[in-house]
Amino acid sequence: MTRTSKASNTTEKGYEQLLQELAIRRQRVYDYLLNHEYVQRLSPAHIHDGALSYLKMGGKSLRPAVMLLSCGAVGGDEHIAIPAAAGIEVYHTWTLVHDDIIDRDDRRRGKPTVHVEFAQRGAQELGFTGEDAQHYGRVIGILAGDVQQSWAYMLFHDLFFRHGVDPVLVMALVRELATDVQLLLVEGETLDVQYTRQEVLSLTEDQVIQMLRKKTGVLYAFAGRAGAMIGLGDSTGNAAEIKYISRFCDLCGTAFQLQDDVLGIVGDPTKTGKPVGADLREGKKTLIVFRALNTADENHKRTLLSVLGNHTASDESVQEATRLLHDLGAVDYTRQIAHQMVSEGLAELGHLASSPYRDLLQMWAEYMIERRL
Repeated sequence: MTRTSKASNTTEKGYEQLLQELAIRRQRVYDYLLNHEYVQRLSPAHIHDGALSYLKMGGKSLRPAVMLLSCGAVGGDEHIAIPAAAGIEVYHTWTLVHDDIIDRDDRRRGKPTVHVEFAQRGAQELGFTGEDAQHYGRVIGILAGDVQQSWAYMLFHDLFFRHGVDPVLVMALVRELATDVQLLLVEGETLDVQYTRQEVLSLTEDQVIQMLRKKTGVLYAFAGRAGAMIGLGDSTGNAAEIKYISRFCDLCGTAFQLQDDVLGIVGDPTKTGKPVGADLREGKKTLIVFRALNTADENHKRTLLSVLGNHTASDESVQEATRLLHDLGAVDYTRQIAHQMVSEGLAELGHLASSPYRDLLQMWAEYMIERRL
């Protein structure tokens, strides 16, 4: 692996190198994942296709890459961590499948979401009509996500069965994923839905950020923490290096969500795969919306609130609300908070010994808030 430049001096060429390194790891994870014997056991066909749908769409697989880089950053052999990296990819994927049902999203990475695809296939192949077809799509989405979750746990067990990793370490990782991570993730998702029906001005900025952290940051923190635990062979998770990496990934993962919210406002939908204004129509209480409503005058508040949570809002109304989010400084403020989190995360990462892996993690952190898709 070639040593990379420091994050503060990262160039577009540097990003290209980072993306190449990420692509290499993604290929290793997917070679393991899609050739796994579990795939052959997925049935019937709609469950098989639903469980593999998002996995075959592409994406950068940032969480498994972070796990592998974290393993290497503490001196471990990242090859040994590949089953766990595959597990974290499948685990993340089931959360996406269920999240799309919860958010009633029609598109993921530019293609139909699982529940939309199988509503269509249920109509075409099984003769479902109307609401029955929509219900069938949701059923397949829920069940495919359930299958993916069990698959994810099983992949972690491959650490022992295929690489002889200490079973106590394997059990510690699965226990943490099934309890700490899952409970926080579900809490964050629940709060996200509940906040759509709650007055924005009754919330605090910290409540909004903590909700986003639970939805996104905690899984990144686990990916980094698990990679470091595997690299060090530490089943307790108490080593200082593990704590540094966990905090680094937690902060940068939350910054990733903030940047994702920014891209929901300013991103190119042909690249993000998500319609601009979807979060506004869904009523998502992003930090952008929270900041805007706390700085807007009464007229601007009325304009924003007329769109927020209004699924029938016109494109013109969404465009006006989007312009206000810019004009009120809410988008720039959110970017500022994301940059601050990454800076704090890099301070944690700086405690690790210098290495090519640490340099790649630094570059990944900056990429998280500079990306455009």
